Formats: sequence, C-alpha cells, structure tokens
Amino acid sequence: MNATTNPMNPTHTEQRTAVVLPGKVEPEDLQLRRGPIPAPGAGQVVVRMEATGVSFAEQQMRRGRYYDQPPFPFVPGYDLVGTVQAAGAGVDGTLIGTRVAALTKTGGWASHVLLDAADLVEVPEGVGAAEAETAVVNGITAWQMLHRKARIRSGQTILVHGANGGVGSLLVQLALTAGVRVIGTASARHHDTLRALGVTPVDYRTENIPARVGQLAPGGVDAVFDHVGGPGLSDSWHLLAPGGTLVSYGSAATRDDTGSKQWPVLKILGRLWMWNTLPNGRHACFFSVWAGKALSENRFRARLRTDLTQVLTALQRGDITATVAAELPLARAAEALRLAESGTASGKVVLVP
Repeated sequence: MNATTNPMNPTHTEQRTAVVLPGKVEPEDLQLRRGPIPAPGAGQVVVRMEATGVSFAEQQMRRGRYYDQPPFPFVPGYDLVGTVQAAGAGVDGTLIGTRVAALTKTGGWASHVLLDAADLVEVPEGVGAAEAETAVVNGITAWQMLHRKARIRSGQTILVHGANGGVGSLLVQLALTAGVRVIGTASARHHDTLRALGVTPVDYRTENIPARVGQLAPGGVDAVFDHVGGPGLSDSWHLLAPGGTLVSYGSAATRDDTGSKQWPVLKILGRLWMWNTLPNGRHACFFSVWAGKALSENRFRARLRTDLTQVLTALQRGDITATVAAELPLARAAEALRLAESGTASGKVVLVP
C-alpha cells in the first residue's frame, strides 16, 4: 500500500492515520496518509477508532460502482467502533471516554474520526470493539430487514442467501432467536457451521436452489433476503409463499460489471415495482440502511439508535455471536480488502489502528 505523509502539526504529538482511496485502483494502490487530528466543532466529537470493517460497499467503491459514493479521493469505511477522545461545544463532556459505535458510510478507515455526537450509539459493557464492529452496519441491516421490512414472526420460514456472510450470519441468528425456521445458501465448506446454528443449508454452487428450497418448503417461504440480484432475483420472488416478502439489498452479481453504477439498482427497483403490481399478495422491496434520512434526520437517527441498541444488546446477552474473519491493522488495508473480496472469509474482516 502506498504511503503519503503530511507535515506534522506542531501543536500535536499524536497524528491521525487514514487510508485513502485515490481512484479506481487495485487494493495495493490504497494510500496511507498522516496528518493532524481534527478539532471538534459545535455538536461534534473526535472518536479514536478501535475497530472498523471491510464491507461490500468498499469493494464496490474501489471500482467506482457504489451508487452514491463521493468523488475520489476519499477515506472509505462504512462504520466504526471507538472511544470518544474530544468533544466540541454543546456536547455532554461525560461522553469523553465512552465506547461508541457509528454508521459513517465513508471515513471510518482512520485512526481518529470527526463525527456528529447525535450519530453515536453507546456500546454495552462487556462487548469488545472488534466484536461490536461486526454488528454495526451488518447488524442494523439484518435487524431492520427482519423486523421493519419483512416483519417476521415466530413459526415462519425464511430463505437467506449468503447465510455465512457478514450480514447473512447475523440475519440467520436474529431470525433463529425470534423462533423462525431458516434455510440458508452457502458453499459447502460453511454447511457444518450453519447446521450447528440450526440453519438448513443449501449449496448454491452444486444444487438447484429453487428445486431444493421447494422440497424444504413446499408451500413457499415467508421471506427471502437477497443481496445477489441478477437473474436469480426472479427465483427469489417465485419461492415466496402467498403473503411473503422479498427483501433485495444488493447487487453482488454485478460487482465486476462496467458502465453505469446506478443501472444495477435501477434495474432491481424496476423489477420489484413490476412484481408489486401483481395481484398475488406477495410483496417486494429494496432495503437501504439510509432510507428516510433525507426526509427526517431526527427520525432516522432515533430509529437507528433504537435498532442498533437492540442488536448490541443481543450481542451482549449472547443471543447472537460475532464472527471476526480476521483483524488486520490499517496499514494492511489492501490485504484486508483482498481477503474480503475473495469470498473465502466467514464473518467480518476488521481493521484496527
């Protein structure tokens, strides 16, 4: 990874280290930059990062294919866990020293991050930084899809694609805790782990998914959670029982495509709209964790705080288990990104200072 160092701020002995994505580059061309730690303004805090993650969003961003990513260059990092180091005017000073989690979209791959205090969620006692990090964007995504979109109930049956992944592994655990039967797709090497959780695995590489799920749930499933998109999205829709819900939340099938970064999402939205016009009682929706933020930031923050607290509390209780695939320092972000993109990691790849 390339290194770029800025002149040291003479008023600070400690510096900020950040990983910069300079353009559409290979992971090895990420840049490591150092500079002064920012000062918090009114309503802001500086969080000393303890753990941040590598998600599918960063994999798309380095290809220039995340649908609303900022212009290059920028610091990636969709979420983080850390300790509040400094607070600006109007922020409760007792927040300093508190371990918190935050959803950032970008900026998390840095040793110190400037954030609005209103965006912080306190991490419960006894939950480690890396452990909590696995449950921020992945946990809030899983929780809101299950409980706010599909509105699952005990006794129902769901299908989770990528049941071994960062979102999928938490989604299946949260569903099982709620008394839901789970069928999960994954490659064969993950099947024993899924069975141990209580999931019925299906090998997406060797099995005919519609046929196998049809055998396991002859009447259809009550919800499908699909991050893949592509041609298989139609299969997900047709596997629904009457009254069932398809939740689409990504387009992993188009990760390596070229052209418009908006087109894959627009195509999915078009198909979901068309299916929703059919008079069969089924429902399809596209999930974005940022939905509603532009309409009401206060409502968005309140909902995020409520739901993420539920997830972190479930983690504290042991209802769900964090799966950390690897912990690597910021200076090895290229290696971490390669590992996440390999598809061999089970759980979350975590970066630490």
